[in-house]
Amino acid sequence: MDTDLTAAYDRCRELHRRHGRTYYLATRLLPGWKRRHVHALYGFTRYADEIVDRTDDLPPAERAARLDDWGGRFMAGLHGQPLDDPLLPAVLHTIAVFDLDHDDFAAFLKSMAMDLTVDSYRTYDQLLDYMEGSAAVIGTMMLPILGSSDPPAAREPARQLGFAFQLTNFIRDVAEDLDRGRTYLPDEDLARFGVTRQDLVEARARGRATRAIRELVAYEVGRARAHYAAAAPGITLLAPASQACMRTAYALYGGILDEVAAQDYDVFARRAVVGQRRRLAVAARALLTPTGTPVVTVPGPPVPCPTAP
Repeated sequence: MDTDLTAAYDRCRELHRRHGRTYYLATRLLPGWKRRHVHALYGFTRYADEIVDRTDDLPPAERAARLDDWGGRFMAGLHGQPLDDPLLPAVLHTIAVFDLDHDDFAAFLKSMAMDLTVDSYRTYDQLLDYMEGSAAVIGTMMLPILGSSDPPAAREPARQLGFAFQLTNFIRDVAEDLDRGRTYLPDEDLARFGVTRQDLVEARARGRATRAIRELVAYEVGRARAHYAAAAPGITLLAPASQACMRTAYALYGGILDEVAAQDYDVFARRAVVGQRRRLAVAARALLTPTGTPVVTVPGPPVPCPTAP
């Protein structure tokens, strides 16, 4: 591997280590040759996210131009054009090694661009359409790297796990997203529980959720658990060397929902995190779990789990 490519993989790994603690820990359970490719995908998604969310001092039009420029250089690289970028060579190398679907990357960039113009979603179907590009495609990108005994059967569980992980993040980060002027909990769900966006803003300022907001969050937790349940059968379809990694990621992201429930669904009181002791215990347990052991799901309220169109 040439020096520039090695440096690009190192750059992606550093972004993953710094910003994706939960998934980074899980990735350490993969064989070494697979890890760098997971780091590359994380680096791609993280860098795009930073253009959108870490440049709040810039006007939306300028952020959109930066995202479009970076996305354009990436797409040009996919077509063999030379590029000068600190991390894209690793991404392009990973895509080539595993023959990843280029449409997944285009869909992801499209969803990132939506964050610059869309600040709420009226229905869950509309949110799913956004998450199709921002989350479900991450699952399908990852599947060839993880390997599977039955890729067609594993595809939908992989998509569902993407939905589950992202909805977990939305639930945990309601306050942070409000600070960016966005709400990802659908408007129809807010209305169902008699909650307005102004109620969320006031709860953010107060550092405490109302009963109606806690009921809303509990509903969304149930919806996320339905996605986890739909994803669970896919773990045992993965290559044996990848199962411990995904068991760990599955349990740790699901553990965030446990923490939300433990604080009575008040996502404004504090940010729900899984403690280091539990994180290490989950990883150790995953390593000791025999390959092919079914994943035990945590039951939640009977909330339907639709798929995006």
